[in-house]
Amino acid sequence: MTSGRLPVRDGELFVDDRGAGHPLVLIHAGMLDHRMWDDQVDVFARAGYRVIRYDARGHGASSTPVADYSACDDLADLLAGLDVPRASLVGLSTGARIAIDFALTYPDLVDMMTLASPGVSGMQFTDPAILELMQRQSAAAQAGDLDGYVEYFLRAWVDGPHRGPDQVDASVRKRCRQMATDVVRNHAAASGAMREVGALTRLRELTPPVLVLVGDLDSTDIHTVAGCLEAEAQFAASAVIPGTGHTLAMEQPAAFNAAVLTFLERARLTQ
Repeated sequence: MTSGRLPVRDGELFVDDRGAGHPLVLIHAGMLDHRMWDDQVDVFARAGYRVIRYDARGHGASSTPVADYSACDDLADLLAGLDVPRASLVGLSTGARIAIDFALTYPDLVDMMTLASPGVSGMQFTDPAILELMQRQSAAAQAGDLDGYVEYFLRAWVDGPHRGPDQVDASVRKRCRQMATDVVRNHAAASGAMREVGALTRLRELTPPVLVLVGDLDSTDIHTVAGCLEAEAQFAASAVIPGTGHTLAMEQPAAFNAAVLTFLERARLTQ
């Protein structure tokens, strides 16, 4: 196992690289970091994969953005620095959003993709419960209320629109709270925006085999994206994990891990 910061254009990314075999890159959700995959890395490594998880720019131990940047270019630079010519991707939420953009921008670098609780560049949020929580989060930011800002993030993207905080595993909330708090504290000086490709209208261009996973208690917006991916990606399968919300890899790691490993093995047999 190796870990540390690798150079990318105009910055550095923290990476944790372990195991041997087919490269499998784990891309975390927004406001979280590589630690959200703690329940996956060793399981996937024991299954025969080289598991690469990293902190996206503006998260965890990676560089704070100082100008507009491309998360796709960052990932391409990271793979080049690790001598990885092709990899399979597992992304959750914003991580899935990055994975989709990456597969459209660098199609020759992607074997298979698991897109969990997927966002997609170009989407618009319409779920009234999520929009209200996002407005409250923005107001907390303007008021300099760090704790409130993080709490409204948890309400939207850990609890979700169908549960209260007391209905979610306390340890999952605690882990997410710590990661989100670290992002706010360590990257408050971030400037610029993440450049994206507007993938919502280009999903038919996705050529790798795709598994879409979504929790039944997630936002209607995420279920809509999942449906679009299943309908439009060329080789797509999907599954709904019951009793869980947006952070399904953390809430139900056993079900998540089994679904991902089964998909990867089946997809590799057909390639």
